[in-house]
Amino acid sequence: MATIRDVEKVIARLPEVTEGLRFGHQTWNVGKKAFAWERPFSKADLKRFGDETPPDGDILAVTTADVGEKEALLSAHPGPLFTIPHFDNYPAVLVHLRSTPVKLLREVVEDGWLAVAPRKLAEQYLQR
Repeated sequence: MATIRDVEKVIARLPEVTEGLRFGHQTWNVGKKAFAWERPFSKADLKRFGDETPPDGDILAVTTADVGEKEALLSAHPGPLFTIPHFDNYPAVLVHLRSTPVKLLREVVEDGWLAVAPRKLAEQYLQR
């Protein structure tokens, strides 16, 4: 199953990625757009879980092309990929790294990168 180190390895293979902090958490950008970021639960998030136990361990948020792609990913990979009310109508999925195979992590992160990368850069990457 995946770790933050696996995230870093996957992202290292993508061109023109910069790393920074967003709200105090590690964030990866292409151009000036974030496509993946560490997303621990806030107190409000935890409260919304109510009696349900939230996923433990590291959580990664990854941009999707649109809400339709988000819904398709959530349907295809329940468990490793999920969402919370804070992300309602927002094109991003949450990745529970501890339950995510590295292959799925690679696919989701690469698709997130493609969703926000400048068109010409994305085309060059896909032609490799």
